[in-house]
Amino acid sequence: MEHLTVDVAIIGGGTAACAAAVALREAGLTVALLEKRLCGAGASGVNFGGVRQQGRDFSELPLSQRARVLWDGLNAKLGEDVGFEATGHIKLARSEADMAVLEAYARDAAGHGLDLQLLGPNALRAEMPWLGPAVVGASLSPTDGQANPRVVGPAFARLARRLGAEVREHAPVRHAAQDGAGFTVEAEGVTVKSRSLVNAAGAYGGVVAGWFGETAPVAPLSPNMVVTEPLSPLVTRSIGVVGGDVYVRQTRRGNVVLGGGRGTADVADGLARPVSATSLGAMGKTLTLIPDLAHAQVIRSWSGLDGEMPDHIPVIGPSSTTPGLVHAFGFSGHGFQLGPAVGEILAELVTQGRSASPLQPFRIERFAAWRGPYRSEGEIEH
Repeated sequence: MEHLTVDVAIIGGGTAACAAAVALREAGLTVALLEKRLCGAGASGVNFGGVRQQGRDFSELPLSQRARVLWDGLNAKLGEDVGFEATGHIKLARSEADMAVLEAYARDAAGHGLDLQLLGPNALRAEMPWLGPAVVGASLSPTDGQANPRVVGPAFARLARRLGAEVREHAPVRHAAQDGAGFTVEAEGVTVKSRSLVNAAGAYGGVVAGWFGETAPVAPLSPNMVVTEPLSPLVTRSIGVVGGDVYVRQTRRGNVVLGGGRGTADVADGLARPVSATSLGAMGKTLTLIPDLAHAQVIRSWSGLDGEMPDHIPVIGPSSTTPGLVHAFGFSGHGFQLGPAVGEILAELVTQGRSASPLQPFRIERFAAWRGPYRSEGEIEH
């Protein structure tokens, strides 16, 4: 058994965790990050890849807006191309009731500093003539876009290593505890002692919180995803719909990525699998939006394991029971865009005890009296 002593131990290896390791090393602290499998292979790497502000709970918008600024400089910071493109995110209405939802959201979003463009059927088809007749209008967030989720988390992990962080993969954490000397984290093959502890354990964040006497009712969430063969350029925007039951984008290479519904998850083994009937349903809904995809060949489907909170916003902030412990988990299917900013926020909480971003809505104390039952619902478009 190896023994490490560092300033900060991080449980989890998603984008937020790895970005936190980078920020903490930039602040001069020693760091050990412990990931049960591979960095970026969990929720951070299996999602849709949407980099969007539109459609979020308004409590998340300050974090999302902070993150959006970081995405512009991410290639330079990481020294790698993560595929970010500001293609715009367009949310489609398939009924007049849907359009009323978009109009109300745009009106309220303007009060939070997010400017959205409402498009009627004529303006929408002038730009996107390939949309099907089911679409009656849309809301466009022109500065949003997309990136490659499979490369972002690993790129942060590589940067963290270059900066001197101890990044351990295939090192599942068995337990963590605090005593007068700080934290002790027991993982596969290594024991880490640290002054501070970051719980970024994704779907297992509630388990880690429970070790310190805190309630966090995390449920598994598994997006059901499909990708086609490379096609000629067609889908010019990252697309969502009111209700969140399908979402579509096209990569630089030409592959069309689409999702909708949920796969199946085995929390015990940490794996998730797509459901064929769900994939077929998402494909059918996609064709009502983009009929020209009818002859595209699907080459792969997949799922993954995320954590979902009952109110569909994450837990981010200091522990309510344990000084030196901070949390960031339960991103409920829309954490991909937030990851780089959440990493900075975690470093602020560790080094300063506070963050420049408003975190009150995300505090774990909101579940202190939770008695359930858990209800899983809401949009899961990353």
